[in-house]
Formats: sequence, structure tokens, C-alpha cells
Amino acid sequence: MAKRRNLKKAINHISSELFAECMYLKATAGEKAQEAIDEQMVNILRLQNEHISRISHTEPGNVKGFYKKLRTDFSAGVSEIVEGLKKCAE
Repeated sequence: MAKRRNLKKAINHISSELFAECMYLKATAGEKAQEAIDEQMVNILRLQNEHISRISHTEPGNVKGFYKKLRTDFSAGVSEIVEGLKKCAE
């Protein structure tokens, strides 16, 4: 099992990359996409905060299952955000 600190760093890194992509899209997109991009930025921050908090409060007992679910939930959240950003870029 990876250290909690490393997991938090990985989540922060992925979130910051997604946020940077949003900032780029916001600078290059038209006015119609601005609100949708702002919504995706909020979603990124919520996803980051939720998963960092979950790492800090690990469920006792089924630790392996807890981290597996955390990883799948985070991946699903990132996928949703990426799909939303693709729609904003069009």
C-alpha cells in the first residue's frame, strides 16, 4: 500500500493539471463556454477536497477495499471532468 502522503500528492498533482487545463480553455474559449468551464473548475476542487478528506479518514478493517474504491471513484470523477472539458472545448 502506498503512503497516504504519496496518494495525496498524486491527487493534488492530477487536480492541478486539470485546473491548469481549465485555465487555458477559459483564456481561449468564447463567452458561451466560460460558465461551463467555471463549473468544471468547481467540480475539480470538490473532487480534490473529497478524496483528500477520504484518505485522511481511512475506514478500519477493509483497508485494501477502501483504497481500491477510492481509486475507482477518483478515476470516475476525473473521467467525468475530462468529458465535460471536451464539451467545453468544442
